[in-house]
Amino acid sequence: MSSRKRISSALIGLVALVVLGWFGKDVLAGAPSTEVPGARESGLQVERLSQLPPEAGKTYRLIEEGGPFPFPGKDGSVFGNREGELPEHERGYYHEYTVPTPGSADRGARRLVTGSREEVYYTGDHYESFVVVDTAG
Repeated sequence: MSSRKRISSALIGLVALVVLGWFGKDVLAGAPSTEVPGARESGLQVERLSQLPPEAGKTYRLIEEGGPFPFPGKDGSVFGNREGELPEHERGYYHEYTVPTPGSADRGARRLVTGSREEVYYTGDHYESFVVVDTAG
């Protein structure tokens, strides 16, 4: 192979690497996995359960075990999604659970919201914003 062909091949390879790197940067940077329930539909950022406050993990375990919950009249109640931050679904699709805030005299602002398709969302600011929870992590 002539040196001109080698240089051309090397340049084409370099351009291909740059293009793949540009489009693949989100994957390498830890872009949200669309395999986490709710990630694709909501377009929200995905956070691992282990990255949330430890009380969120405790609340999630209670959800999995069916309780008992610290606020039985509120935990498990229907979440209306009136703020519209989560994907739109029929009433009764979402349920909310308190994530206790240490030192708070009331329920505080933190919640886990579950969807009927096993989605789990977390809000630390009383429904102003949400993340999708990757419960495997």
